[in-house]
Amino acid sequence: MDSKLKRAEALYEAVNQLIRVHQFRDRESICCHNVSVAQCYALETLVKRGPLRLKALAEDMCLDKSTASRVVDSLLRKGYALKTLDPLDQRAVQLSLSPEGHALYSTIHKSLIAEEASMISDISDEVVDAATVLLEKLTVAARARLGT
Repeated sequence: MDSKLKRAEALYEAVNQLIRVHQFRDRESICCHNVSVAQCYALETLVKRGPLRLKALAEDMCLDKSTASRVVDSLLRKGYALKTLDPLDQRAVQLSLSPEGHALYSTIHKSLIAEEASMISDISDEVVDAATVLLEKLTVAARARLGT
């Protein structure tokens, strides 16, 4: 196996293990903030992208529309999300966060950033910066492959 393929395999294994430990640590379980990981991702998407139609939210989260709908329905029931008429098309609705949803996201975000800070505390700034650039580039490449 040539060195490029060996590096690709090593990178795959490292990213795969990171995802398993990091992303799926709570999987669909309810965490201390009373939301699942998928609901947390929906909160984050609505904070970062603003009000969205369900289809756009589903695409951004790489979910099918029915799964995204279930995630949103739970956020609506909990009072973290709102449905409003789309100002560009009064026949459509868009989703946004309620003040409670924004507050919850802020609490979760602060907690996650503190967790990340503790994980990188013994790693040099240069390595963290290089890893961040690499992960951003891998994300762009993966989204391009998915067409999103």
